[in-house]
Order: sequence, then C-alpha cells, then structure tokens
Amino acid sequence: MIEIHDLHKYFGTLHVLKGIDLNVEKGEVLSVIGASGSGKSTLLYCINGLEPVQQGRVVVDGTDVHAKGTDINKLRQRLGMVFQQWNSFPHLTALENVALAPKIVKGKSKAEAREIAAQQLRHVGLGEKLAVYPSALSGGQQQRLAIARALAMEPEYMLFDEATSALDPELVGEVLETMRMLAEEGMTMICVTHEMGFARDVSDRVAFFHQGVMEEIGPPEQIFSNAQSEHTRKFLANVR
Repeated sequence: MIEIHDLHKYFGTLHVLKGIDLNVEKGEVLSVIGASGSGKSTLLYCINGLEPVQQGRVVVDGTDVHAKGTDINKLRQRLGMVFQQWNSFPHLTALENVALAPKIVKGKSKAEAREIAAQQLRHVGLGEKLAVYPSALSGGQQQRLAIARALAMEPEYMLFDEATSALDPELVGEVLETMRMLAEEGMTMICVTHEMGFARDVSDRVAFFHQGVMEEIGPPEQIFSNAQSEHTRKFLANVR
C-alpha cells in the first residue's frame, strides 16, 4: 500500500500540495485528474522521492520514503515511473535500453538482463523491435519502450506522469492500450492523465486535484456522473 499523510510541498513560497491524504491499495488503479498546475505531477515526484517534502509522510509498504536512513534507490526499484518524455538512450537499441537497469542496478548477468528486456518488450508489443534504435521508433513505440524499461525492474507500483501528453493524437491509443493491459494484469497504478476515457473506463478510483488540494475522490461513475465539487464539475464540463 502507498499511504500519504498530510503531504505539503512548497517550491519557494509557492504552496503546491496543501495537505494531501491518500491511500492506494495493492492492485488498485487510481487516475489523478485536474488542470495543469494543480499539483498532480508533483504528487508522483514526492511519492518516488524525486522531490523532498516540507511536511507530511509518504509511506510505501511500511517504509517512509523521506525518512533519514531510507535507501531511496532500493525503494525506487519497487516504484516504476513513466514520464511525459521517454528519455531513451539514442545510441542503444531497444533491447539494450531495457536491459541496462536490470544489469547495472539489480546485478543481473548480461544474458539474464537481455532475456528480461526481450520479455518485457514482447509484453508491450515491441517484440519485433529489439534491435531497433529509438530514432526509428514512433512516439507511441518510444513510450511503450519506456514502459518496458520500467517493467524490467519488476516494480510493485507504476506511476504514470501524463504518459500520452507528448504524443500525436493517433499514437495515444497504443500507449493507453498498454496501460489498460497492465491494469487488467493487476498492476498497482497511479496515473496522472488528461485522458478522461481512460480514467472513466480503467480506474478503480479517480481523484480530482484543484490548486494543490485533492477536492474529490471516488469511483469513476461518481466523479463523472455525480461530482460533489463545483470545481470538479466545471473541469469535466470543459474537457469533455
């Protein structure tokens, strides 16, 4: 379980997260929606320790992410993260990109790492692209490569930070389909997304963020059909 207690985050004097309380259970898919600048992505960065916090706690399976003494690099092996930009190494093939972390971080042999990489690339539908360099892949394929790279570390949780926002519209579907597949396989996922169809159809719960506050959280049918917050209703009216 991921547990977030009274989480506050500041950038200088800017109060970005204003007392977030949230639990995410194993196997749950949580979509986080809201306008740009509402704190959604910052929440993910605080969960995996990329950003320090000024107040509150983030606890992953009993380990306080921001406590002194926490081995953050070891903890991050359990928290796969996919960013807006895929950030692959251009001089490495798809197979080499995905094999890198299992070999360097987990100490797998070259053969083991390559087998894990091939397996995960097949998993995301890139089994025929093992020897291809990123520049020869479409944006959707590069983002699926990034997902395979995260999965190669065998994480218990996946954090998606607007994974489709940098893609051309015709490429969005293939990445969402990969995310949908992971959800069906039982992966615990927190997805910051602007894709309302995905949030509605795949999520167990949807959280709406407004100006650093989690205004509302509930099942998709509640959020999309019977939102309690006026800010939620206004946001959904504008994005549908």
